[in-house]
Amino acid sequence: MLRITEQSGAANDFISLILEGRLAGPWVEELNALWHQLTVSQRGNVLIDLSGVTFIDATGKTLLDRLWRQGARLRATGCLTRCIVEQITGEHGGN
Repeated sequence: MLRITEQSGAANDFISLILEGRLAGPWVEELNALWHQLTVSQRGNVLIDLSGVTFIDATGKTLLDRLWRQGARLRATGCLTRCIVEQITGEHGGN
């Protein structure tokens, strides 16, 4: 299961998508559908918070890679998610 909570920044200058659970199987499409609901201008101001994610499968990783390439920022705290974010962004530090 995956829960996605959407929060706006204080000045509505960015949107945080806070993910909790597993980014796998049918839940990958849930995140993809939410991404498509955002306008193009909003997409560059989206932070995807993976702090509460416990598992990411190959399709989830592929989606995160695509969303990052389309302007989303990725935040991770756990070992699994930090490693995946570093692979996607090529950065050490997980942001």
